Amino acid sequence: MTPVLSVSGVSRRFSTDVLKDVGLELSAGELVTLVGRSGSGKSALLALLAGFDQPDVGEVQIAGVPTETPPPWSTMAVLPQSFGLLDELTLEENVAAPMLFGGGPVADALARAGQLLARLGIGELKRRYPTEVSTGQRQRVALARAVAGRPKVLLADEPTAHLDHATVDLAVRLLLDFVGEGSACLVATHDPRLTARAHRRLRLVDGQLFEDQ
Repeated sequence: MTPVLSVSGVSRRFSTDVLKDVGLELSAGELVTLVGRSGSGKSALLALLAGFDQPDVGEVQIAGVPTETPPPWSTMAVLPQSFGLLDELTLEENVAAPMLFGGGPVADALARAGQLLARLGIGELKRRYPTEVSTGQRQRVALARAVAGRPKVLLADEPTAHLDHATVDLAVRLLLDFVGEGSACLVATHDPRLTARAHRRLRLVDGQLFEDQ
């Protein structure tokens, strides 16, 4: 079976070597965490995988196709630390946006958005705007938006950083259900509550990638 996401021999250098000969395969059905100290290269690796940056050497592929520009959200969704919500849209509309951009029916997109927000405990806030809710609530909206269109791959950067213990459990359950439907998810995190429930755990040390046993 062709991996959903494949990275081979990737290196990236800025003033120093940030990533060194990184190899990675991510298969459908996997929730994989990426850990490492600040400055270890996690954000640089996610940027390469998302197509926001290009490696000096090596290649990134999605379903066997080389990635040279950011893929559409139907293929790869990205959940950044900044959330990236649109303040002029309601929470419900933010979550529905990837489905609407893909040409899906408005009623279906809004219905799925409402269901996802309810699963994350903020369904009653769906008509509010991002500026009217807390940081943790905005993070849940960004997570709901990332999985809403059922992309093949989700890249998430610290998706539970602002969530309490009970809400982390809701988020992890959502991610496990998401990959259970045939997608794959790579999560950069410092959260042991999330790492403990991942299928695999990767670690970046000085730009080199290792798999925790």
